[in-house]
Amino acid sequence: MEALPTEPAPSPVTLTTERLVLRAPREEDIDAIFAACQDTEIQHWTVVPVPYRREDAEFFVRKLAVDGWRTGDNRIWGVYERGTGALVGAQGIVLRADDRGAGEIGWWAVKEFRGRGYTTEAARAVAEYGLREGGLRRLQWLAYVGNEGSRAVAEKVGFRFEGTMRAYAEQRGVFHDSWVASMLPADLED
Repeated sequence: MEALPTEPAPSPVTLTTERLVLRAPREEDIDAIFAACQDTEIQHWTVVPVPYRREDAEFFVRKLAVDGWRTGDNRIWGVYERGTGALVGAQGIVLRADDRGAGEIGWWAVKEFRGRGYTTEAARAVAEYGLREGGLRRLQWLAYVGNEGSRAVAEKVGFRFEGTMRAYAEQRGVFHDSWVASMLPADLED
């Protein structure tokens, strides 16, 4: 198994599932990302800027995703419905600089596509990529306490709950209590 590189990755990886295509966000996705991130639920549970401006969507697509794939440190996928090409959400794996061989998975879902199992389907594909092809020894999920939707996805994917870390995760200058769960390569075989 090849480890997630510390040297530049040659190109973004596209993942497909039964209903979804996960690929690096592109210029033509900026408007849909901008519209999705106006949702107060996304703003409440993630670190997206508030207010979320068009310039933030441009930065996400043109800089954060491009640099993340180039370095291999922050792999970002836009999640799209296979039949329509509609933006369903975003997924990502950030390599943990403080913990070699470990990554942290995160996601958000477009309001209109929640409750259809798309986020679980996409998160399963990203977890399998990170733990199989990416060579991670550990994939961690973290969410602010109270984010029941994200916790339900993590549990359905197979993450094992490890506990609550007090005043751990920062969001716009405030530290929140956070749930943490993990997956190991062996968990994919369970």
